[in-house]
Parts: sequence; C-alpha cells; structure tokens
Amino acid sequence: MEQFKLFLELGLTHVLDINGYDHVLFLMVLAAPYLFSNWKKILLLVTVFTVGHTLSLILAAFEVVSVKSSLVEFLIPVTIGVAAVYNIITAGKNQTNDKVGVLFFTTLFFGVIHGLGFSNYFRMIIGRSEEKIVPLLEFALGIEIAQVLIVVAMLILATLFQTFLRVTRKDWVLVVSSIVIGLIIPMLLER
Repeated sequence: MEQFKLFLELGLTHVLDINGYDHVLFLMVLAAPYLFSNWKKILLLVTVFTVGHTLSLILAAFEVVSVKSSLVEFLIPVTIGVAAVYNIITAGKNQTNDKVGVLFFTTLFFGVIHGLGFSNYFRMIIGRSEEKIVPLLEFALGIEIAQVLIVVAMLILATLFQTFLRVTRKDWVLVVSSIVIGLIIPMLLER
C-alpha cells in the first residue's frame, strides 16, 4: 500500500508541479476547444495521452529506448506549440462531429514525447527493481487523475467565460491557445 501511495502521488505531482507546468500547458490547449457536452471525446484524448506517456516510460524502464534528454526537452514545447497552432487554425470550426483520427494519434505521439522527458528520472526512481510494471501503472493512474482534474478545471473555466462573460467559443480557443504560445516561446528559446 505504501508503494501504491508513493507512485500515485508521484504521478499526481508530476503533472501538477508548478515547476513542470509544460504538462498543464499541453492539457490547456488539448481541452480548450471542448465543452462539458464533449466530455467523452476529451476524456478519451486525455487517456490516450496517458497511454503514450506510460508507453514511453515502459520502454525506458526496460531500457528498450533511450533518447537524448536535450532533444526531448526541446520537443516538449514544440508539441505544445503544434497543438496550440492547430487550435488557432481550427478555432470556430465545428469539430464536434469530426472523428478522433489524426487528433487521436497526434495526442498519443505527444504523450510518448512527454513521457520520454520524464523517463530518465523515473528509471532512476525504479532503479534495478524486478517489479517495474506495477509502479508504472500506479504512476500512470496518478497522471490520469491529475490530468482529469486539469481538464475539468478548464471545462469549468470555459463554461464560466462563455456563459457569464459571453466570450465566444472561438475567442476562448484563440485566447487560451495564444496565451500558451506566449508561455512556451521562452521555453523554446532556453532549450
């Protein structure tokens, strides 16, 4: 039970850590185009992101893959930027009937990239332990819970802004995505 709590909390803090806000930025742009009525689609995307994140951690834990951390640290803000630019390009277009398709695979790929950014640290925590899968799954559960909390907060904010302040859905997506782009530019320049 101690180990479960440890890795669950590690997953939660990995996403919610103020110093590692890149995860939150990605979730902001991922959730920006959606409303509560689209909860199944956004939940699917969040879970796909977690699966990609966990897959890369599994590959790193079993030493199947090793990537230069400097490359991954650069690619993380790139993935956030790509998602934000996609939102800006598609803002105002009715996408609720679109199939998940490209967005599904893009989110999975972005999850893999973000997981690789944490893989060295996670490999160090797990060490040479025989049991790697259970801690990875416990960690993934913590990530999923934290991500769902962030997405719910984004959906609440979207509802408040669009209902009470009469901000259009298009403007909401444009503003959120533009703010995120403004926040990742310094990340890109320093990496």
